[in-house]
Parts: sequence; structure tokens; C-alpha cells
Amino acid sequence: MKKLFHLTEEGVAELKAELEKLIAERSEVADRIKTAREFGDLAENAEYQVARQEQEKNESRIAELEHIIANVEIIKNTKGDKKVRLGSKVTLEGNGKKKQFQVVGTVEADPLEGKISDESPIGQALMGKKVDDEVEIKTPAETATYKVVSIG
Repeated sequence: MKKLFHLTEEGVAELKAELEKLIAERSEVADRIKTAREFGDLAENAEYQVARQEQEKNESRIAELEHIIANVEIIKNTKGDKKVRLGSKVTLEGNGKKKQFQVVGTVEADPLEGKISDESPIGQALMGKKVDDEVEIKTPAETATYKVVSIG
């Protein structure tokens, strides 16, 4: 059974843009390899080695992105949902703080942007909660209790 990657429409668009950029860079990397090859002995040619490593990294990421895009399941719009689920934007309030998160799949997760994975401890704690439910969030720094203020 193949693994499906859960992404929002925005997440898929970002991955497709990255894929297009990497594909466009292929010819530049190939030119660098060709130029470096002209310097002679490949065994001691640092520029050639660096260019080859860059090509391998680029091709690896292209294959990874193509695999993800081929096996993606778009997270449906969650407006009007009563419970937190994949794709939900959740506002929490507690300890005099307001926090906002969007629950996304692991590929799209970016905690610095408020996008948390459904498999993360915070994501797992939020899944299935309703407005006015209390959520205990454990992080390495603290354990705090928050109230779900809104789900969008």
C-alpha cells in the first residue's frame, strides 16, 4: 500500500514551484560540470566534485518532490467544522497568551509558521477537539493548558 501525503492546496503549489525551479536549474548544474570537466584530472578536480554533488542533491530532491506530488491527497477546506481535523486553523487561549496553529500533514509542517503536523504532540492533542474544549500541550519547556477559542 502506498503512502499518501496530506497537503493543503497551498502546500502542493509550493512544492510544484520548488520542483519547477529545480528542473530549471538542471542545465546550469550540467554546464558547471562540463566546465569543471575541462580543467583536467577529475580525481583531483574539486570544482567537478562539488558540481557532481550539487547535481546528485538536485536530482534527489526532484525525485522526492515528484513522488510526493504523485501521491498527494489534498486536505479539504475545513471552514464550518465543529472539530479539529487535518487542515483546521485553531486559535488557543491560555496563560494570558493566544496561539494560532494550522494542523497539516508532516510534509507541510513548519512550526515557525504555525503549521504543525498532525503527528506531532501538539497536533495529536488538538485532533478531535471542539470549541471550549481544554487542551494540555506538553513541550520540552513547559506543560500548559489552553482553551480552544475557534476552529476555522
